[in-house]
Amino acid sequence: MNGPNPQSAHPMQGFPQVCYIKNTVSSPNIIVGDYSYYDDPVDSENFERNVLYHFPFIGDKLIIGRFCALARDVKFIMNGANHKMSGFSTYPFQIFGNGWEKIMPAMHEFPYKGDTEIGHDVWIGYEALIMPGVKVGNGAIISARSVVTADVPAYAIVGGNPARVIRQRFPDETIQVLQELAWWDWPIEKISASLPQIIAADLDALRRCANR
Repeated sequence: MNGPNPQSAHPMQGFPQVCYIKNTVSSPNIIVGDYSYYDDPVDSENFERNVLYHFPFIGDKLIIGRFCALARDVKFIMNGANHKMSGFSTYPFQIFGNGWEKIMPAMHEFPYKGDTEIGHDVWIGYEALIMPGVKVGNGAIISARSVVTADVPAYAIVGGNPARVIRQRFPDETIQVLQELAWWDWPIEKISASLPQIIAADLDALRRCANR
């Protein structure tokens, strides 16, 4: 057995509140790796409702790696939420027309933070809010109801508003090796055979699995 079918919307039979995200999103600008799931007892298949102000004409992407766990009501604010800030008023007069469209700003006048990128094996807690352009490193944990305004290092635990690093999960040397081993990129047969080592904290044992 090599685990659940990554092409299934609901990998846990009889438990529809868990959904593999990549099999339910329709936007080409939301890119999700295999086995990353969204847990929501209300509507787990409608993950896209949590990706806000994601207008296709802007072109920014939400990229989520493999084996991520996203709790209910996680929110991603995308670049379409930004208002022009260089003038005295941030009010978007132009969107209401009726003559106000004459002051339509050029696209380059809006703040643009780039793509939002979530690494592999990331756990994002209940009602966390991720701001535009944030990069979250592999193995990071984002606490419930955190507001993440800056990049999150790999294997860091962050929390608060704005989110701050609470602690690293492992020493720097261990994090470097984990990044190099990148178990999430292994063939699924190898991952399945190595699960006891992946969920443990024995780096030497995981190295041995990598060299099989």
